Amino acid sequence: MRGHLRQRGKAWELRAYAGTDPVTGRQKYVTRTFRGGKREAEEALARFTTEVAGGGLAAQDATVADLIHEWLELAKPELSPTTARGYEWITKTYILPNLGRVRLARLKTAQLDRFYARLRESGGQGGKPLSAATVRQTHAILRRALQQGLRWGWIGANPAVLASAPRGRGHQLDPPAPEDVIRLIEAATGVDPDFGCFLLVAATTGSRRGELCGLRWSDVDLTGRTLTIGRSVVEGAGSKILVKDTKTHVSRRIALDETTADVLTEHRRLRELRARACGVGVTENDYVYSDEPDGRKPWVPNDVTKKFIRLRKQVGLEGVRLHDLRHFAATRLLAAGVPVRTVSGRLGHANAATTLGVYAHFLEASDRDAADTLGAVLQAAQGPPAGPPKSQRHDEAPIPISRGRQSRSASRR
Repeated sequence: MRGHLRQRGKAWELRAYAGTDPVTGRQKYVTRTFRGGKREAEEALARFTTEVAGGGLAAQDATVADLIHEWLELAKPELSPTTARGYEWITKTYILPNLGRVRLARLKTAQLDRFYARLRESGGQGGKPLSAATVRQTHAILRRALQQGLRWGWIGANPAVLASAPRGRGHQLDPPAPEDVIRLIEAATGVDPDFGCFLLVAATTGSRRGELCGLRWSDVDLTGRTLTIGRSVVEGAGSKILVKDTKTHVSRRIALDETTADVLTEHRRLRELRARACGVGVTENDYVYSDEPDGRKPWVPNDVTKKFIRLRKQVGLEGVRLHDLRHFAATRLLAAGVPVRTVSGRLGHANAATTLGVYAHFLEASDRDAADTLGAVLQAAQGPPAGPPKSQRHDEAPIPISRGRQSRSASRR
């Protein structure tokens, strides 16, 4: 069994070879600090290497940092580049500085609870409180990593399972009004018709920005007025542009209204004029939104967001986000009585439950309309009164089931 000593000040670091990691194939070493003379340290090293040879110590000696690094390497291929960057940033900023050196065998649920509380109180920039959402993300990363450690046999239980991360509060959506959406589209079209087209398609389809950036002309059926969403553009490490499948890994076909189809038709005509002016043509494989004459490179989602931020400032709608156009589409469809499953399909949610979860509070806001509708149905079924009851004076009118809908019910009769 390999092992060696390294003096660190007045102490010795005992380092023993613990075999090859079955997941990554890397050689693993475990360390221990010893205080005493060199001869005693050599004897301690001999005992230590024998102990490691017995097995099990490698996992006990591993730290949170060891596990996080191993888990991230394993999980990265299954994560989107944006998600992977987010995990790495949270790990580097919050987890490793606070828990990186903690041995997994000593990590307890109470320690995690104190860690989360400290982040909420002063874990943000400049010692400011950290948002509950970021703390929940931190907890999610730790829980997934520790669960993998449990599968590998590095720990006997996952201490994050019972930890108390901050509860999420429902975010009250405030989609822009139709008038504001029109202002944004018209302002964009006046300066950059391509961007105006982009915003119109975003508002009428509810598609994500990366999905619209990934559109190719082969995805657009102008005759049948449909759009196929089958890929998304994301920005990877080092600002590298990557094209991947959709968030749910499933393509979807969306019907277009006549106006949106006409705007896309005009957009293609302008693209073809520019291409011919540069001596190239537009092919079905070209991107719908591109700054290149040949359409070979798509728009970058982050650049689109920056352009939108400048636009909203110009029109005085600084509280509106680009993603709010997606919420606009969803809430207007639901308000119009479009079935939730249909709305879910257009948005590209994994299922209707996701749509209900995001827009539940909006649906609750229409509960009064539902009550009035049922009241009107019952009043319509009630029919005209046969005459006033004996106990009722002739100068009193019968009490309707729904006062607010009386005139509508009468007209229906």
